[in-house]
Amino acid sequence: MKTYLVGGAVRDRLLGIAVKDRDYVVVGATPEEMLRAGYQPVGKDFPVFLHPQTHEEYALARTERKTGRGYHAFAFHTDPSVRLEDDLCRRDLTINAIAEDEHGALIDPFGGTRDLEAKVLRHVSPAFAEDPVRVLRVARFAARYADRGFRIADETLALMRGMVADGEVDHLVPERVWAETQKALTEKTPSAFLHALRDCGALRVLFPEIDALYGVPQRAEFHPEIDTGIHTEMVVDMAARLASGDALIGYCALVHDLGKALTPQDVLPKHIGHEHRGLAPVETVNTRYKVPAEYAALAQLVCKLHLLAHTALELKPATVLGLFEQLDAFRRPERVESFLIACEADKRGRLGQSESAYPQGDYLRHAFAAASAIGAKEFVERGLHGPAIGEAMRKARIDAIAAL
Repeated sequence: MKTYLVGGAVRDRLLGIAVKDRDYVVVGATPEEMLRAGYQPVGKDFPVFLHPQTHEEYALARTERKTGRGYHAFAFHTDPSVRLEDDLCRRDLTINAIAEDEHGALIDPFGGTRDLEAKVLRHVSPAFAEDPVRVLRVARFAARYADRGFRIADETLALMRGMVADGEVDHLVPERVWAETQKALTEKTPSAFLHALRDCGALRVLFPEIDALYGVPQRAEFHPEIDTGIHTEMVVDMAARLASGDALIGYCALVHDLGKALTPQDVLPKHIGHEHRGLAPVETVNTRYKVPAEYAALAQLVCKLHLLAHTALELKPATVLGLFEQLDAFRRPERVESFLIACEADKRGRLGQSESAYPQGDYLRHAFAAASAIGAKEFVERGLHGPAIGEAMRKARIDAIAAL
């Protein structure tokens, strides 16, 4: 029975990144032996155990065999005779197929360290093509390491294109697509996720509403980058910069302009009313991938209201209050900051505007603070009842915003 550190922990250490989670592979053991040693079983499809003290994951070395279409269609085999190399061979990328023994020596049968040095994301074996989730994983790793100069190997990209053409991606379950997308939106360069999916054709299959934005022109005086798809890439990257690791804001940035793909051809490059046309495709994406309720709600609000935020300095106080009321901000005050960061990402996610100021954000923060300071208590003490309290509060909040 031998134990090896594998996967991300080895990869990240070699890249000089702080290691967060450690996963181990156990070679030469049976489930019964693991149980006798005090390990707790947690694996559903194959034997995975938690260490009795550290609670880190230890998986028995295994092989797998494709049994049908999609992500779940695999049969797993674990046995004391399964070698470490057999286990590593089934992994997605060479940089994730490096193991380390108890003495710190590396076992690297597929050249993962070489690819780390060359900054290449390369598949381990042709078995890569059997699991459609790997298309999403490679795109996510592209988003994680784009700032370090990593690229997808040509032969891996060709394999991903083949998987799309063969219909493998069509069989991805919504929950897994969302999980990988959500993770990608927490990475440093989410645009690389979109770029990778578009390069292999998967964006058109999984997110046709986003794919449709590419090639749609915008007015150059507002969008020097012209292309709406490129703008979306810039916005998600700006969101990652302004709110590192915040997938909620990242998702709002991702879908905020879906309505521009629906602008009539004879109106282009203007996009009058795109914020309202975008609500239906945002809802379609929300429904397709069973997006969490707050993500879905705030994405709709950012789509609908981002132009109001951009023009905040010109709005009447009553309109500013109406913006907060549409956000349901007095019951959900946390929405205001997320909304404003997503709007700032939209404004600064444009060619030449990445360092521009966004005074609308600070104005709206002050306006919300002033309006929030108005409560019902003073009006109750004045003897007001029922709807009269709400009307008085609303007038006082408008006055407070106007006083700014």
